[in-house]
Amino acid sequence: MKQEIEQEGLADLLSRPLLETIWRRRTHRISRGASVPAGSMSYRSPHPPMPLTELEEAVLIALTGCSGLTMPDRPFEDPRDGEPIMAKPNLHMTGRTAGSPDNAQGTHFFMINDSGTYYLRKLEPSPDLPFDAGTLVERARRAKVKVLPHRLDVAEGMRDFPAYLDSNRFLSNLPGTTVFLPVVDLSHQYINALMYLLTQPEGHRPALVDDRNLYRSAGVRKWVKNGFLNAELKLPLGALGPMRTQVEADLLVQNMMLVADAMGLGAWIHATIHPQIMLGDPKFSQAYGRMLGFDFVVPRFRLADIPRWHVPLPKYAALRSHPVGLRADGEHLIKAACPPNYASMEEAVESVVRAKFGPGGIYTDEKTFAGIYKGDYGRRYLTEAGEYDQQVIDCVRDVCVYLHATHGRFPAHTDAIHVPGIWLQTHHVESEYYERFFVNGTTDVHARHATRWHA
Repeated sequence: MKQEIEQEGLADLLSRPLLETIWRRRTHRISRGASVPAGSMSYRSPHPPMPLTELEEAVLIALTGCSGLTMPDRPFEDPRDGEPIMAKPNLHMTGRTAGSPDNAQGTHFFMINDSGTYYLRKLEPSPDLPFDAGTLVERARRAKVKVLPHRLDVAEGMRDFPAYLDSNRFLSNLPGTTVFLPVVDLSHQYINALMYLLTQPEGHRPALVDDRNLYRSAGVRKWVKNGFLNAELKLPLGALGPMRTQVEADLLVQNMMLVADAMGLGAWIHATIHPQIMLGDPKFSQAYGRMLGFDFVVPRFRLADIPRWHVPLPKYAALRSHPVGLRADGEHLIKAACPPNYASMEEAVESVVRAKFGPGGIYTDEKTFAGIYKGDYGRRYLTEAGEYDQQVIDCVRDVCVYLHATHGRFPAHTDAIHVPGIWLQTHHVESEYYERFFVNGTTDVHARHATRWHA
């Protein structure tokens, strides 16, 4: 009977109209078992917390993973003069349920529930929609890597700022809830995007300058002098920020929220625990512990850090610490393209180039492109579409080496691993609370959730 009910829930989810879900989407913060101190509208739940089932979580886990192959539907040549242009910007050819700049797919997800905290591996794409109960659960089990045997949280009594923000501390990350946390490895796309930037036509390649070093040349004097870069077209590295790579996490989380709502679950996007606390930044680890236990780099203090980064004394060097990776049982789950993960920035840049164009790289994999294109068009694409010119690679290598040598970390103007500072909480809704206080507090799909998903 339980399996039939679960399949009924899946069938209802698959038939749910997208526009209706978007239009009727609302945040439902109050989870089953939660209480709300709110004056005359205070509410205390008579129910125990009700965790999501393995299948309910598996549906949402599927949305964090790969969903097929992307299409390189872009021109190969400049229509103005027929000159070849760079047509292989992607870092990956596997797609996900949301877009990503140059298909960087730098977003990694953690899942937090009563049984522990899990890193979610990106599995190979499923050839078909994996929306049957058995496939969903099997893939979710393969994706999960337990990194903590408990729910990621600060110690009892420490839920005030800077750990939690305002009223979130009373409703966020409670027993019975399942939380999805995105973090984004910016480092690989930072290198790749610099290369893509420098594939512009002659006269339109900018001279990169360092706005944290008196707007001096960011390691590109040689390239300005030889005319490869345009000395009159200056671009501060700080203006590039995270290269837009952080956008993919926001899009993925929104997709997950819509699906959770369409399942009849509560779904709430809100501020995480303070990102540096959560990852285990040395500035906070003494007070809060190692938390997720990311590897951090603390650049050696230099006198130039005083004007560049406003670090007044060596004892404050940790102000510039940044996360560079995560390991579990000796395995790198997240590995930024920078030292100490690589011996030098030269090696880090080479690793990005090799992953794209070297043996076993994505643009040497004819089998993948045979699955994207009809007939022999995949082979034609690999042969005809342009790649990075060696000058582009060498120039970007000089920029990256400059950044690490000058500032003691890479990237310098943004973190190697970025935390958007939001997470998605999903939970069973405390229906009686919404029925008591709100007009249209829940939808029909919330009302029918129990009969369709639970025995």
